Amino acid sequence: MKNNLILIFLLLFIFNSCAGTGSKGVFGTGVSIALDPRSLGTQIDDSIMQKNLAARLLIMNKNFILSVNTKVLDGRIFLTGKVDDPEEKLKITKLAWETEGARSVRNDIKVKEDFNFKQSAKDLLITSQLRAAMFLNKNIKATNYNIDTYKKKVFIYGIALTKEERKEVLEEAKGILDVEKVIASIFLVEDLRIQKN
Repeated sequence: MKNNLILIFLLLFIFNSCAGTGSKGVFGTGVSIALDPRSLGTQIDDSIMQKNLAARLLIMNKNFILSVNTKVLDGRIFLTGKVDDPEEKLKITKLAWETEGARSVRNDIKVKEDFNFKQSAKDLLITSQLRAAMFLNKNIKATNYNIDTYKKKVFIYGIALTKEERKEVLEEAKGILDVEKVIASIFLVEDLRIQKN
């Protein structure tokens, strides 16, 4: 019996030592380097980006540290949580896009506010018209852009292949009926840290 307990303990110890374990260090939480498909350099870059974004969110509004969660994977930023109004959500998205090295931003933040059908329908119409115009314009790669509209203000986030493409995106947005303001965070491919070769 005693030998069986020792054997079981020894086997558990050996098998437990072979598996990757979670890690927590200077750069935060994550999975073991052995299990993460990203390179060590990419993991460190992502962790730095995540800490940078969290610090800037804290500076913007101290309540965001509890209500907004961020995650960065291979330069892609994922946002979740709840905010008080849509403008805060859009400001957070803009802040995330302005993080050095950001390749994309996925904003799943929910807004805590009463629903205004008329305003939401108008904003949805503006967003849909701009998406269609960008899709039909052969000089614009429409899949590289995220568009949000709130109270007739259009927020565009994305990556342009050329300066001409960025200019055309802005012209398309300004040409949509009822648009009051266009706020853009459009980066050129040549300005990105990570480029697709």
